[in-house]
Amino acid sequence: MGVAHSEARGTILAGGIALVGGALAFLGVFSYLAARFHYPEVLEGSAQDVLPALLATGNSGRLAWALYGVLPLVFILGGVGAFEALRERASGPMRAGLQFAFLAAVSMMLGLMRWPSVHWELARAWRAAGEGDRLVLAAVFDGLNRYLGNFIGEFVGELSFSVFFVLSGVGLLRHERAPRWLSWWDIARGVLGLIGMWRNVTPAVDAVAAANNYLLPAWMIGFGVWLVIVSRTERV
Repeated sequence: MGVAHSEARGTILAGGIALVGGALAFLGVFSYLAARFHYPEVLEGSAQDVLPALLATGNSGRLAWALYGVLPLVFILGGVGAFEALRERASGPMRAGLQFAFLAAVSMMLGLMRWPSVHWELARAWRAAGEGDRLVLAAVFDGLNRYLGNFIGEFVGELSFSVFFVLSGVGLLRHERAPRWLSWWDIARGVLGLIGMWRNVTPAVDAVAAANNYLLPAWMIGFGVWLVIVSRTERV
């Protein structure tokens, strides 16, 4: 039993470190892409503007997009850590939350990875293409943005991690030593995410969606720090 407890604490610690480290990396890469590529405003641009700008970022820009693409995988470690920390108090919600964390990680990764892969090759082809070929490339670019970006990465991804936030908040409410503010913060962040994910349908939620870009790393740090503390102070 002692070994099991030690493994659980290690898993919780790893989940907390992954969330905190992922948040810091997210802020760094997001800031870099905002400065070099005008992200996220560039998402609304056309192929003729975006593809040359993407290629102009060079190998460093491509590397930044690749790193950005794998960052959502920290939600898998965070989800497992949250499950281990809260399963004794809320096994049902946390089992479901773990599945949503995994789905969020994969969906968001698929959405972001189009930039250093398919979009990068489209940008290379665009540079040498004629007018007729560019119409085809633009159609492929727009289609990938809608499917991998808007529907998979943003809608399914944000739906999944917002549900994970809410379920984690429920688990925290059932944990006698969890701060109440952290519990309600999780739930509130999840609800805001469920609202903001409709930004591609209506501009009425644009302000909420923009705020979510800053609330996400704040949540990751807050929840990650709590997981680290639990792994060291509580017998799981």
